[in-house]
Amino acid sequence: MTNAAIVILAGTESHADAGRLVNGLEAAKEFAQTDGDDVELIFDGAGTQWIPELEDEESDYRELYQAVREDAAACDFCAGAFGVEDAINETDIVTLDDHDGHPSVRSLVDDDYEIITF
Repeated sequence: MTNAAIVILAGTESHADAGRLVNGLEAAKEFAQTDGDDVELIFDGAGTQWIPELEDEESDYRELYQAVREDAAACDFCAGAFGVEDAINETDIVTLDDHDGHPSVRSLVDDDYEIITF
């Protein structure tokens, strides 16, 4: 049994960023599909910009995102800072504000999650 927190930090500006997104989603999907594993998928920093794009039915990555969407959350502070707060609020994606408006990485570590960033 493994606990993994996949943190997507890559923005939406480049092909390399899209590659990091896809690799992060694939990693989250692998954990989600493995019996006994627990995964948290967190969009943080510029990564919050992906949520409105992934929610779009025309997104190239929508099918992959849908496979792990129920495990997804977003940083509350960063959603505002990167201008996607309203778009995220229109979804049922949870926003996290455990530590000064951000997700608590310390809590994840304390709960024995491996933190993997993309």
